[in-house]
Amino acid sequence: MKSSPNGLLAQVSIAHLVSHLHIMAVPALLPLLPNAMQVSFVELGIAIGLFNIVSALVQAPLGFLVDRLGARKMLMAALLLGAASFGLVAAFPSYPCLLAAMIVAGLANGVYHPADYSLLSRGIPSSRMGRAFSIHTFAGFLGGALAPPIMVGIALVTAPRWSFAVAALAGLMAWSIMVVIGSSLPDKKPESGITETRRTEARPIIAPVMTLATLTLLFTLLSLSTGAIEKFSVSALVQGFDVALPAANLALTVFLFASAFGVLAGGVLADRTDKHGYVAAAAFALAAFIVVLVIRLPLPPVALAFALGAAGFLTGMVAPSRDMLVRAASPAGAEGRTFGIVSTGFNVGGVIGPILFGFLLDRGLAAGVLWAAVGFMAATTAVVLLQERHLRTKSARAG
Repeated sequence: MKSSPNGLLAQVSIAHLVSHLHIMAVPALLPLLPNAMQVSFVELGIAIGLFNIVSALVQAPLGFLVDRLGARKMLMAALLLGAASFGLVAAFPSYPCLLAAMIVAGLANGVYHPADYSLLSRGIPSSRMGRAFSIHTFAGFLGGALAPPIMVGIALVTAPRWSFAVAALAGLMAWSIMVVIGSSLPDKKPESGITETRRTEARPIIAPVMTLATLTLLFTLLSLSTGAIEKFSVSALVQGFDVALPAANLALTVFLFASAFGVLAGGVLADRTDKHGYVAAAAFALAAFIVVLVIRLPLPPVALAFALGAAGFLTGMVAPSRDMLVRAASPAGAEGRTFGIVSTGFNVGGVIGPILFGFLLDRGLAAGVLWAAVGFMAATTAVVLLQERHLRTKSARAG
């Protein structure tokens, strides 16, 4: 069957939505799980940390498997594995089963980025790549945003175990969609007259080590800078800035939804320019400036929501340009392994961030959380400019 770029994008985006729903499943239920499972917040934090550690360890080798075994097969296996992990907790809602489920879910999560980006890189025309990346990322943001109302709403009406059952059902539904119409998804997309094997043998199988290190650092900094706001800004604003809890929650909600729509705007922009590094650097520098204003100026609730919304929109705009930078650095046929390696930065940030920001809050340094976000944004700007300069120098030499 002839591959349809729109069908490919739709199916990969659905899988990405489910992956983020699974990522947020346990965090969304944090207020309810201590009583439901008779555990502490520290024990739940260990479970979440376990998920990120496993993802960080397996993502790079799974990227190689994606390129070797086929992205579609690996993506379908990940959806089944993720569904099984939450099905386990639904059937046996105990802490030991939760730990086991987080290990399995972390393994599944390690597949999504390399498989998704490999399929998109091979199945979407270059002229539409930026918008395709943005829609894919938007779907992930949407899955994360849907998790709290879905998971908490079901848990309040029934019990947390049924929330986990719905998370498992979501994975099965996405898998079923790929079974029914997934045969149109290309595992490989050879160029005219050149087989994929010959094409990959003629080029490096992986990007240079320094490039991978720079991009992995970029993903880590992105995780730390946005994670500070997404997961800890409410506590920081309430504790250190005398902001009422409803106002802080409103500001975070605006930030999250503005981020999602910023991704869509960034996709259009990414297709209209080849200066992806400069776009990302400018957006993050401006976002850092806005967060500084939030720290330094006593803002009323509406102004605070507007400010964090603007910062969210700008950080969301970065995502497609970020993905285009990685694609530009990846040798042909090695997209899965390249994205698999650099995406470990997200998990590294996911392990470091909660420890650092929790440490600051425990010691009454709430403003330090937002200052840390500013610092990580500034570092992100510098790294992006460095990578852009490297790519342009390399292109000039090749030309």
